[in-house]
Amino acid sequence: MQKVKLDDVADKAGVSRTTVSRVLNNRGYISDKTRQKVHEAVELLNYQPNEIARSLFIKKTFIIGLIFPTTNNPFYGQLIFHLENICESFGYRVLLCNSQGREDKERNYLKMLLRHQVDGIIAGAHNRGIEEYNNQHLPLVGIDRFLSKNIPVVSSDNYDGGKKATQLLIDKGCKQIIHINGSPSLETPANLRREAYEDVMKENEFHPRTYIIGDNVIEKLFDENPNVDGIFASDDLIAANVIREAKRRNRNIPDDLKVIGYDGTETTRILLPELSTIQQPVKEIADLAIKLLMKQINGESEPQIEWKLPIKLIKGETT
Repeated sequence: MQKVKLDDVADKAGVSRTTVSRVLNNRGYISDKTRQKVHEAVELLNYQPNEIARSLFIKKTFIIGLIFPTTNNPFYGQLIFHLENICESFGYRVLLCNSQGREDKERNYLKMLLRHQVDGIIAGAHNRGIEEYNNQHLPLVGIDRFLSKNIPVVSSDNYDGGKKATQLLIDKGCKQIIHINGSPSLETPANLRREAYEDVMKENEFHPRTYIIGDNVIEKLFDENPNVDGIFASDDLIAANVIREAKRRNRNIPDDLKVIGYDGTETTRILLPELSTIQQPVKEIADLAIKLLMKQINGESEPQIEWKLPIKLIKGETT
């Protein structure tokens, strides 16, 4: 079966090839009658526009690149869901890149997206110092990650979240409170959760102690701190593992151990409705990230670099 060409559509509609191109690319004034004839010809012939040629003509690919460390984490899963839906509403498709926290993989994905001439990139990956992020002509937005000093970053108010989580445990009578967080070497606003935890503990004359997430760290925490009565986990998955280990050790929650997490995604709220947590405004984060990216794509300047959105404390049965 011979492929339908632009000239075939023009002949069927009784207009010029240029007119068909202008209708398909929504450029210039075209009467409603002519526009309708072209669309009817396209539908009748089942014409499929050449996206590459179209992109070259309008100087846009209508593709947004997304780079995130994993899709397994419920926070990233829900965030990517909203990002894709919002991009679609603007007429954009997405290319999703799962870097698995590896710098080499992130760098290769970034180069691939540049080769595909995506219109912009939203990144929540872990690594900084990748020179391609300093490309001043590439629209970029970071989510909960500092990618470069000139790239806008959107996050929840991590300090307020850490403060509210720690204060809740203190208000509930906890005195031996431990925090579990990611590596402090990662340049992310999420480190403010730990900073807030330490500040609140010191203000209340308690000794702060943070464990870095890794192999067997939760078992180690319980082994080294048999009197721990409060744990603030930096995400809900960690909190779930803390609860599982506490039950294995016959620790009663919340009577002699209280636990609070962070993220409050739809998935964890369904699976662990009893968990106290700090809920991030995931959809609002996605909305703002795309809004900032679209401003860059359209050539609009935005002097503000760091954006923080309010969190919500959800009190559950684990505190």
